[in-house]
Amino acid sequence: MAHPGGRPRKYKSVAAMEKAIEEYFDSCKGEPLRDVDGNPFFDKYSQPVLINAHPPTVTGLALALGFTGRQALLNYQERPEFVDAITRAKARCEEYAESRLYDKDGATGAKFTLSCNFGWRESSGTKLTVDNVQVVVDV
Repeated sequence: MAHPGGRPRKYKSVAAMEKAIEEYFDSCKGEPLRDVDGNPFFDKYSQPVLINAHPPTVTGLALALGFTGRQALLNYQERPEFVDAITRAKARCEEYAESRLYDKDGATGAKFTLSCNFGWRESSGTKLTVDNVQVVVDV
């Protein structure tokens, strides 16, 4: 049976979506690896060894929220009541990728995702246009 006005909403309220978003970001943190007695293992820096940790991504967020993929989440973001919640969640993914620019292991992947998913562009100069004359100053 067809639903009047399109598909039924995946989320009835912003609060329900925000709860699911928090659950996704909590899942990204992973959980401590424990011995048979339930005590956590620590690395040589006295940090707990984590398992099932993964980077927050827009596609991962979309799938965790029950969407078919990244584009479906972006389409849902067009609903006025959900735009802020989804924009904030995407900004958290963007912040993670941006922070990876500062470590050698994650920089290449971070540049790729920031470029493709968040509109970041690398610029090597300044372009000025004056009276139909374009001047390029390389920095």
